Amino acid sequence: MFSDGIVEMKTKEQILLEQINQKRREGYHELFRLFYQSLVMYAMKYVNVQEEAEDIVQDVFVSIWEKKEEFHSYLSFQVFLYNSVKNASLNAIKHKKVEEKYVAYQQMYPEEAITERYEFMEEEVYRRLFKSIDALPPRCREVFLLHLDGKKNEEIAALLNITLLTVKTQKKKAVRYLRQQMGPLVFYFLYLSFIS
Repeated sequence: MFSDGIVEMKTKEQILLEQINQKRREGYHELFRLFYQSLVMYAMKYVNVQEEAEDIVQDVFVSIWEKKEEFHSYLSFQVFLYNSVKNASLNAIKHKKVEEKYVAYQQMYPEEAITERYEFMEEEVYRRLFKSIDALPPRCREVFLLHLDGKKNEEIAALLNITLLTVKTQKKKAVRYLRQQMGPLVFYFLYLSFIS
């Protein structure tokens, strides 16, 4: 009688494993019924918050459904379940620590201070830009300043009484010179021009 019970139990375990390997819903319902509560309790050893532990276990169940992995023994499947919950719990703890560091950073450096630093950087970029523009040859400087004013090539040509080709050439010269003088800050300036 006792040995019959063991045979029946093994058969149920094998059936459950086959259903899980075949991605059958009834297998997942049984998996949930058999393991959900104990896995949540296991996760709570790490994360201490029931809601978080429940999320972790649900995510593990979803990952088992999505994986193409096949389990060959019920025991190895149980080990896999508990290891997955443990790893997911440890990852959640790491993620929480990163969030806590970020919050601490935000408290140490309030947004106003960050904004002030960006404004200072922006002012510095503009100061260096206009210093470099002032060093351009006169015609080149005229063309580039009109370009910064939002004028089209045709308008600049008409205003300065020069050809369209000259406008394009002078603009290229100006950009080349500014890139040499300012390096990557030119790209920062262009970024500022587009967002303002």
